[in-house]
Amino acid sequence: MSKSLYATMKALPEHRTKVQELLTKLAADVRAEPGCERFVVYTLENDQNLFHVEESYKDEAAFKAHMGTEHGKTFNQAIKTLVEGGASHVVFLNKVI
Repeated sequence: MSKSLYATMKALPEHRTKVQELLTKLAADVRAEPGCERFVVYTLENDQNLFHVEESYKDEAAFKAHMGTEHGKTFNQAIKTLVEGGASHVVFLNKVI
């Protein structure tokens, strides 16, 4: 069964461009992971500082492998001073239909 989630983060206004650059790099790295099925980054239409990331992985093992990647750790470290609260907020999802 696939593992799906979304993550949100609000860039501090002066760091919006940097957060977008980091997410662009992260997206390329994550999409290259063998277990990644989906990694899409959005901003809200009415708040370009709020980023919304949708992610799906083949299964729990693929997600755990993702969590152990160096590029993920590097991203999470980099955003500590760039987003509100110093991290993304993650919500795990269960498929209904």
